[in-house]
Amino acid sequence: MKTTHRWLSIIEGCLLVALGLHILNSAGLLISGTAGAGMILLRVTDLSFGQLFFLLNIPFYILAWYTLGRDFTLRTFASVSLLSLLSELMKQYVVLSIHPLLSGALGGLLVGFGLIILFRHNASLGGLNILSVYLERRFGVHASKTTLVADITVLMAAMVFLDWSHLAYSLLAFLLLSSVVGRYHRPPKWAQIVMVDAKV
Repeated sequence: MKTTHRWLSIIEGCLLVALGLHILNSAGLLISGTAGAGMILLRVTDLSFGQLFFLLNIPFYILAWYTLGRDFTLRTFASVSLLSLLSELMKQYVVLSIHPLLSGALGGLLVGFGLIILFRHNASLGGLNILSVYLERRFGVHASKTTLVADITVLMAAMVFLDWSHLAYSLLAFLLLSSVVGRYHRPPKWAQIVMVDAKV
């Protein structure tokens, strides 16, 4: 039962992230992290986002194996593979036309909530999240600093490809993603108390 629950949740998380990324891609917007790097590379290669995302994550599996363990690495590999497949399917079968402002808001929120589901079931979408954990454990560099540097790098690269309005909408997606992950990564104490009371 526990295994079934975990994998159903991972599938649901990947679906939310895939839809959020598709909404952003459809509007020509970007998101942070490895997905953002893939979106930028879309503009300079003939590969699809799903292909790029899968390839970009390959080097990070080695870090994950030694830093976070075999089970986490296998779940992450499965999540990345599933997201890549879902991205390819959505590209073929899901056609969207949404204003960039709404795309930035919806895309950022969907990716954020999808990631939360994955994190809570001991999985991830690899990439820079794994690198940040490795640097923190190996060299004592706080994960938030690594994430901040990566986000700034993606934003600076985005300036080459996006006009100011699309850059602003992408920044909205960045901020909403960070807000969701920051607030829901662990339930606040007041929510935990309510949950305990509800069980009683």
